Amino acid sequence: MMRIGSRLRRLAGATCLLCSDPAADRALCEGCFDDLPWIDAATRCPVCALPSPGAARCAACAAHPPAFDATVAAVDYAWPVDALVPALKYAHRLAVAGAMAEMLGRAVRGHPVPDHVVPLPLSAARLRERGFDQATEIVRLLPPHLAARVHLAALHRVRDTPPQAGLARVARERNLIGAFVARPVVAGRRIALVDDVMTSGATLHHAASALKAAGAAAVQAWVVARTPAPSDR
Repeated sequence: MMRIGSRLRRLAGATCLLCSDPAADRALCEGCFDDLPWIDAATRCPVCALPSPGAARCAACAAHPPAFDATVAAVDYAWPVDALVPALKYAHRLAVAGAMAEMLGRAVRGHPVPDHVVPLPLSAARLRERGFDQATEIVRLLPPHLAARVHLAALHRVRDTPPQAGLARVARERNLIGAFVARPVVAGRRIALVDDVMTSGATLHHAASALKAAGAAAVQAWVVARTPAPSDR
């Protein structure tokens, strides 16, 4: 498992973020890390990472394929992940980014290394308001062979949009039209598009559309957490 650097350990107070184990040398102690709601890819749709018998492409993805080609998700958005994500985004507990990078690093272990790892960007206005981009913080702390592939300038959010939380699916789609523009550097490249949580997949779909419009050869969504299907919530 990837170990977090000394700077991050100081941010975490050298204790586990969940159980406060003073002996922890990482953001989450080994016990809490192992007890997370890990996703078994053999039970999920390979495109959207929702449950699907035999890991077959689900009916929704077969009927309306998203712009991204596949999804790798580490954990379900359930306890305690649903407490860690807001702690990062809204309480500015940056040590959580290290835990999330470790989760994602475990999920993508053994997958082909992409040409570029691209964090899903915030708009300039949202970045000023929050002070950091959670996806950028996560990718910077990925295992070294992936962190070396991070390209922060490959994708830009050119239009500020209202928060997606609480919006119906149709409103989410309308909210994101024209929100992203990708740079020509992605042409012919295999891209891993990284975000903290996938809910409807609308944001990742529009970002992947922009990457493919700029010539990306393939786009995978790499997310730390996947929310359950609406009927399971």
